[in-house]
Amino acid sequence: MATLSKRSTVYFEPAIHQALKMKAASSHVSVSEIIDEAVRLLISEDQQDLEAIAERRGEPEMSYEALINDLKAHGKI
Repeated sequence: MATLSKRSTVYFEPAIHQALKMKAASSHVSVSEIIDEAVRLLISEDQQDLEAIAERRGEPEMSYEALINDLKAHGKI
């Protein structure tokens, strides 16, 4: 396991905690390593989402009403 510098207490539902312990045992890694990797993946996804939003910042906005009217005008609904 990589050297971690901070420690936290995390509470899980009993069934989730049991599944997490079983996964750790079967994959020969610690529960901490599984949680650390899961959090890293979530943060990475957030970063990708923020990058996509930044790329689309200049696009024109359309209200929901305008979108529905456009779909109707083009025979989509």
